[in-house]
Amino acid sequence: MSEPIKTDVVIVGAGPIGLFAVFELGLLDMKAHLIDILDKIGGQCAELYPEKPIYDIPGIPYTSAQGLVDALLTQIKSFNAQYHLGEMVVKLEKIGDPLFRLTTDQGKEFESKVVVIAAGGGSFQPKRPPIPGIEPYEGKSVFYAVRKMEAFRSKRVLVVGGGDSALDWTCNLEPIAGHLTLLHRRKEFRAAPDSVNKMMALVAEGKIDFLLGQVTALEGEAGQIRKAIVKSGDGSTFEIACDALLPFFGLTMKLGPVADWGLELKNNELIQVDTASFETSTPGIFAIGDIGWYPGKLKLILSGFHEAALMAQKAYHYVYPDKRLVFQYTTSSTSLQKKLGVA
Repeated sequence: MSEPIKTDVVIVGAGPIGLFAVFELGLLDMKAHLIDILDKIGGQCAELYPEKPIYDIPGIPYTSAQGLVDALLTQIKSFNAQYHLGEMVVKLEKIGDPLFRLTTDQGKEFESKVVVIAAGGGSFQPKRPPIPGIEPYEGKSVFYAVRKMEAFRSKRVLVVGGGDSALDWTCNLEPIAGHLTLLHRRKEFRAAPDSVNKMMALVAEGKIDFLLGQVTALEGEAGQIRKAIVKSGDGSTFEIACDALLPFFGLTMKLGPVADWGLELKNNELIQVDTASFETSTPGIFAIGDIGWYPGKLKLILSGFHEAALMAQKAYHYVYPDKRLVFQYTTSSTSLQKKLGVA
C-alpha cells in the first residue's frame, strides 16, 4: 500500500461548488484535493449539460454551464488544487480529532483535517441496460466506464449508445481495439455533431461497424462475453461477437456510499447541515451545494457559493487551531491579492 495523501481539506465533488470551495479555502491558506467519480472536472454541468445556459450568476448576465466551469478553473488556478478523477470515495473514517481517512474505489487513501462534501445530488451511477443476466459480466467484460484504454487493446469491442460518451469512446478506442462495433437503436444521435461526423467517417473507411438494434441477451461463461444477441427494428435477431461490452445509457444520481458515513440525513437523500457553517452532524465534515439540506434550502449554484464561503471560515479553525482568523476583503487586502496573483 502506498502512503496516504495528506492535505488540509479533501473535497468530494469537482463541480462548480467544489471548485469555488477551493477558492474560499485557498484565500485562507488551506490546500485541497478534489475527488470525483466522473472522468472530467465540472460535475453535472460538464457531464450532462455543458451547453445549458445559466442566467442567475451575479454579475454575469449569461454563461454556459461549461463556461462557468472554465471560469472557475481560471479563478482558482493560483491555488494549485489536485484532482483525482474517475474515483469514488467508498469509505470515510474518523482517525483523529479532527482527522479523517478517505479511501476510494481505486484503493487510494487520503488523510485530512476537514472533509467537504460537494457532490451535487450524490454520486453519478451509470444506468444499467435492461439485459437479463448482465450482472455476472459486470466488471469482467461489461464496463460502464473506460478506466484504462489499454485494457481493450486487440479486443472485439461492442459500444452501445448514442450520446457523447458512446461516440467519444468509439472514436478513441478504434485505434486500439481489434474490432469495434457501435450499436444504437436508431440513426439519430444525442452527441456533438463533430463526434458523429468522426464516427461516420470511420464507418465509411471500414474501420468500424455501425449497426441498429438493441442488445437483448449475452452469451459467455465465467463472466466473459462471447457474443451479444441483438434485436433489430423489424423484430429479427442477429449476433455480434465481442470480448467487451461498453453500454453508455446515461447516468443517474444516488447518494451512494455517503449514506453509510454516519451523517444525519434528511429523508435518506440529503445531508443535514447547520446554516452558520454548513457543518454536518460530524465535526470537521461539511456539506455544501445540492447535497446539503437546511430549512429554506434553494438548490441554486449561487446558494452553494455562499455556503462555500461560510464553510471555509469554520474549516480554518480545524486546520489552524492555534491561529486567529482575521477577515479580509480581496478588494483591499494586498496579501489576498498576492495569493490570487493580481497584486
